[in-house]
Amino acid sequence: MTIITSQSSPAIVVDGTSFALNGNNVSYRFHVDTDNAAGDLILDHFGGPLTEDPVARIARNGGGWSTQAHLRREFPDLGRGDFRAPAVHIKHAKGFAICDFKYQSHTIVKGKPDLPNLPSTFGSDDEVSTLIVHLWDSCSSVAADLSYSIFPEHDAIVRSVSITNKGSEAISVEKLASLSVDFPHDDYDMLQLRGEWARECTRGRRSVDYGLQGFGSSAGFSSHYHNPFLSLVSSSTTESHGDAWGFSLVYTGSFNIEVEQSPQGLTRVLVGMNPSQLSCPLGPGESLTSPECVSVFSSSGVGNMSRKFHKLYRRNLIKSKFVNEPRPALLNSWEGVYFDVNEATIDRLAQASANLGVKLFVLDDGWFGDKHPRINDKAGLGDWVVNPKRFPNSLKPVAENVCKLKVAGSTDDTRLKFGLWIEPEMVNARSELYEQHPDWILHAGDYPRSETRQQLVLNVALPEVQEFIIAAVTRILEDAPISYVKWDHNRGTHESPSPANHHAYILGIYRVFDVLTSRFPDILWEGCASGGGRFDPGILQYFPQVWTSDGTDPLDRISIQFGTSLVYPPSTMGAHISVSPNEITGRSTPLQFRAHVAMMGGSFGLELDPDVMPEDDRAQIPGLIALAEKINPIVIRGDMWRLNLPETSNYPSALFISEDGNQAVLFAFQIRTTNVHNYPFLRLQGLDPSAKYKLDVDGERIVSGATLMNGGIQFRFGSDYDSKVVLLEKV
Repeated sequence: MTIITSQSSPAIVVDGTSFALNGNNVSYRFHVDTDNAAGDLILDHFGGPLTEDPVARIARNGGGWSTQAHLRREFPDLGRGDFRAPAVHIKHAKGFAICDFKYQSHTIVKGKPDLPNLPSTFGSDDEVSTLIVHLWDSCSSVAADLSYSIFPEHDAIVRSVSITNKGSEAISVEKLASLSVDFPHDDYDMLQLRGEWARECTRGRRSVDYGLQGFGSSAGFSSHYHNPFLSLVSSSTTESHGDAWGFSLVYTGSFNIEVEQSPQGLTRVLVGMNPSQLSCPLGPGESLTSPECVSVFSSSGVGNMSRKFHKLYRRNLIKSKFVNEPRPALLNSWEGVYFDVNEATIDRLAQASANLGVKLFVLDDGWFGDKHPRINDKAGLGDWVVNPKRFPNSLKPVAENVCKLKVAGSTDDTRLKFGLWIEPEMVNARSELYEQHPDWILHAGDYPRSETRQQLVLNVALPEVQEFIIAAVTRILEDAPISYVKWDHNRGTHESPSPANHHAYILGIYRVFDVLTSRFPDILWEGCASGGGRFDPGILQYFPQVWTSDGTDPLDRISIQFGTSLVYPPSTMGAHISVSPNEITGRSTPLQFRAHVAMMGGSFGLELDPDVMPEDDRAQIPGLIALAEKINPIVIRGDMWRLNLPETSNYPSALFISEDGNQAVLFAFQIRTTNVHNYPFLRLQGLDPSAKYKLDVDGERIVSGATLMNGGIQFRFGSDYDSKVVLLEKV
């Protein structure tokens, strides 16, 4: 028997050809079959802790055509009697698509090896251990390595698969799921995040039914439409009770999630790359490694599952030095002035920002392009040179002047910082880059090159394109004192030259991100793709925050941010105050409501022109910024408890508790007022029941955690879109 311990617990236990991965509150157990499918890997348990194999194993129940329908298979293949969706589909040189992977050996290592050219979770030897199971198909001479890493503290199991062609003829990998899990007969629901531009990450829940159901992306990227995340829950599971399994794909490209309930009642979950955009050719000796899928188990509801993802991603996925640092309150120029920027405009906006207490000023679109100036969205993308008419002295003196401005209200002579927007993966047809390198554009033969938002996509799969982007961005960042970069990406991919190019593009952009973030580690990088079109764990490896949505209407943002928090830490969300009425929805909301919603994100800011704000609103901004800065460390590093969900309550609310438990901040909202109607009690969660907390609700009070969690708080709200932010401090 082999035992690998982590923090004095048996993280990996191997007994012959039985394998167990154990976290503080999870066990994942499987074995090598010796009966029905000799050499196949069969799952025994994925759930609460076990100290041995379960008493009962699923046995064949007779009847049917399938010889494997009753088996909980770890790496289901195609064409040998399992008629459910496969995890792997390989097309061989002779045309057949059958695989027969059998157990060959295994390897155990302390820590966790990196994935080649892919973002991945990481950890020290006492945080994570890894089991690699080596499978072999003797008929085709193809090897499959299944890598399982266990993070015991987070009850997280991370899996990826590597396929190696050890034969003499080429093969094509048509499908490769990073993770496949077969659940026993039970009633399950699936939780997912769906949406569109300006309404990303809407939480949806539906029952798992017989047959195949699922979702994914074919946009070339993770997309606004569906996020690469799934939670499978028991039908009775709530935020705070019941079993919940979460699956999160660490990948920025098109993906595929399938949930299939078989005629015998088993439920299979498959998570991986989109097979319609794969078809990866492998010559002799070549390998393909899938992105990894992070799976987390919670026996105490969906909220606990989310908090495990949050901690794991903050500690063991995001590499930025800013991951746990409070973020500066910023002002972005886009919705204030759009493309109408020049030295005078920037000087005015920057001074107005500093006067309000803003710490970071961000120049958005419209600053670049020479022969084809970027004065609208029809030209200039790809030409990353400063517009000489708008900024005749380059950006350097502009940025230097911004950085000389003293931030009002600061006690330590704080100066404003300068940030910049770029969109390096894109090109306009009206650009010098397109004129010089039309072959660098994603295109498929003679098919028309489809434009979206008047722009085309550079083929970042090409090494020369990668080098161009790296060099162009480096020149910009070395020329001026830039503290923050917003990396945008405003369309999906069309006309790919081959299915395999989709994955090659993603590998290319990961290389670009890795080089630039390593070269400029002191810059705060933010990802953006028309808002949340690329909000995924792959991006978070390099960028510690993402612009959550272009939809800044606070009512919509509550749902977007609550939904995003199902898997992503609130610290990773960019959230700003914009004008009222909102420019997308036309809805009018109070400034305080807009600000309180934005404070729930790790990066708080403004998306407007302060000089055209109503005077009463402008006067409130310094106080709101001060409040945001006070609670930001708790939002960045704390645990989030979703108390009331926006899809089920008129009073959505959430509590953030600091890592040491000594501080907390409560966000409570009223959407619609109801005349002559009593207000509900809001019962808090996650506090120390025996501790006393100081808070200000109708005057300063000191109350026990037990009283706050069992008796609750009752707020007296006013009009529609009212909100409360309450600080709690342990005494």
